[in-house]
Amino acid sequence: MMPLCKTYYVNAETGRDSFDGLSEATAFASLRAVNRLTLQPGDQVRLACGSVFAGQYLHLTCCGSKDAPIVVGAYGDGPAPRIDADGQGIWYQDYGCPLDSPTHVYRGYVSSAVLLYDAAYVTVQDLEITNHSGAILGESYSQPDKMERTGVAVVAKDKGTCRGITLRDLAIHDVNGNVYDKHMNNGGIYMTALSPADEAATGPARFADVLVEGCYLYRVSRWGLAVGYTYAHAHFQGAALEEAPFLKYGHENVTIRDNYVKLAGGDGITVMYALRPLVEHNTADSVACEINDRVYSHPGDRAGKVAAGIWPWKCKDALFRCNEAADTRLNQDSMAYDADSGDGTVYEYNFSRQNEGGCVMFCLQEAIHNTFRHNVSFDDLGGTISPSENPDALIADNVFYVRDGVPFVRPQMGGGNYTAENNTFLPLEKFTP
Repeated sequence: MMPLCKTYYVNAETGRDSFDGLSEATAFASLRAVNRLTLQPGDQVRLACGSVFAGQYLHLTCCGSKDAPIVVGAYGDGPAPRIDADGQGIWYQDYGCPLDSPTHVYRGYVSSAVLLYDAAYVTVQDLEITNHSGAILGESYSQPDKMERTGVAVVAKDKGTCRGITLRDLAIHDVNGNVYDKHMNNGGIYMTALSPADEAATGPARFADVLVEGCYLYRVSRWGLAVGYTYAHAHFQGAALEEAPFLKYGHENVTIRDNYVKLAGGDGITVMYALRPLVEHNTADSVACEINDRVYSHPGDRAGKVAAGIWPWKCKDALFRCNEAADTRLNQDSMAYDADSGDGTVYEYNFSRQNEGGCVMFCLQEAIHNTFRHNVSFDDLGGTISPSENPDALIADNVFYVRDGVPFVRPQMGGGNYTAENNTFLPLEKFTP
């Protein structure tokens, strides 16, 4: 730590906001005191274990440095400090332009328990985070204009490339967002880039050096974990994607590892508009649990009752390895893995089990140069693969344990061209644990 760096302590039980926060004995009492600080590189904010910050939120606009990041974490013994936003922490999100589909909502109010806005070199770790909707009078769970809610939202807008965001060992659960809105900051963890006020002066808004690891996300909606939709989507048109747009408008050095997403309302884990992202050792368990007529009941013109387990969108050379996706619930997609629009996606050494939409989809004409190799599919349902008009997927050296009656190609999800090489198909009844 640099000599002039400060450590601020926050204790909901013993602290007072009239204190200076610079020792455990003079700790702040609330997150409001932290939000008022001007944090400098190397500063730390420590929340007392056992503290519950009810109806509070942590919203920071601060920049550390590569050698001296700002760290928000815990101190003491006992349960992790918990932020229960309860619908507070409201801010306005506006991409500044319509998104790639006219049905996608691109502006509106968002409630976030933790918000990093134009922040850089900030680490948030070792916290428990919730954002319930039960305290909001007159709001029904499935109403179409329900406010977006996030456990952790990270936004780039007016600082150019926001580098060095690390989210580590966070327990995020019971975040009741809007199940219909795919690309607002909505769900467990969601990172987005919004249109800058003066892009010529600041440069495009984007992320680099992002690490999300060791987080547990449970009962969050809509998304489990997403990095990171962008206002600059128009620069990523077509199937073949060059590096140049990513180096200017996309995200670089994104790593998502060792996270567990369970019972997300929609998709599990998605990386978007990223150059060579690495997604490894994650689990998506029972996701897409709200993409059904019972919950997804008033979509209006927001068509697309679709969600999948672990997948990319408009990435180049994305690598997904050693992940697991199980029990993805039935919808129009509902497969474990989806090589969606992008160039050069590789899935290797992953495991899938009993996903109701099958093992993998190669999604339409703008998903090219995809490779699916050395993976294991166990009792995936509905149809093992969905070529879905894809032009050139390679499916090689995989093992498929197949239930009797389940076709290799999912009905009504065929077409296109793919190459299958050296795959092993075993009847499920011959499996010996």
